[in-house]
Amino acid sequence: MRKERIATLRILTPEGVTIALPLAGPVSRFLAWLVDFSLLLVASSMVGQLLGMFSLLSSDVVRALSVLSFFVLYVGGPMAQEWYWRGQTIGKRMLHLRVADAQGLRLQSSQIFMRNILRFFDMLPLFYLVGGAACAMSARAQRLGDIAANTVVIRIPKVAEPDLQSLTRGKYNSLLEHPHLAARLRQLTSPALSNIAAEALLRRDQFTAEARLALFAEIAAALRKLVTFPAEAVENLPDEQYVRNAVEVLRIRRGADC
Repeated sequence: MRKERIATLRILTPEGVTIALPLAGPVSRFLAWLVDFSLLLVASSMVGQLLGMFSLLSSDVVRALSVLSFFVLYVGGPMAQEWYWRGQTIGKRMLHLRVADAQGLRLQSSQIFMRNILRFFDMLPLFYLVGGAACAMSARAQRLGDIAANTVVIRIPKVAEPDLQSLTRGKYNSLLEHPHLAARLRQLTSPALSNIAAEALLRRDQFTAEARLALFAEIAAALRKLVTFPAEAVENLPDEQYVRNAVEVLRIRRGADC
């Protein structure tokens, strides 16, 4: 029985914010697979030509290498790409798609392994007929491998770069009074923490009062652990303002890199 299609997967975070993930449909997924499959055919042809060099030595060796190369290309290839590019293959990158955990959690290597191993069942009997049927009948456009691995394929919409300057423009930043410590903060802050801090500022009006205080307290604590500024630079500085100042410091690095 076909379930009613869900166009957007909505996930409620512990902070009380709803994240909307647009789901990829069967057509866009098929086009991404078609790109990947075309590239695999080219790679297979090149490997076949290389294996032909061993045909004079032993046909058994050629058959064994052929089986191994098939597994590496058709299973290991997509698996390695999704692990390296965090849920994307070349085809998915071109179509702006990404594999994600169905609950909004971090995509695990075990999930990537599961969905790619079950690709053999989805491919039956030919050209992904089983997987295509499952995708068409699933409310979240999941093939069998996705259902088993608890993953979905989402679309990555093109969005404009957020204007964080509007959040800091015209405001005094005490952290910038200590350039050597500010440089140290830029050096030690991971891209993930920097993105979380910036996203929290952009979405600050979407949080409840309690969630907003708790979130900025946690982010500020993580940033304060990296670098200790003099007391006169941070005393009486609320957590949200500290995060705001830190983000401005981090954006200086980003602008310099550009």
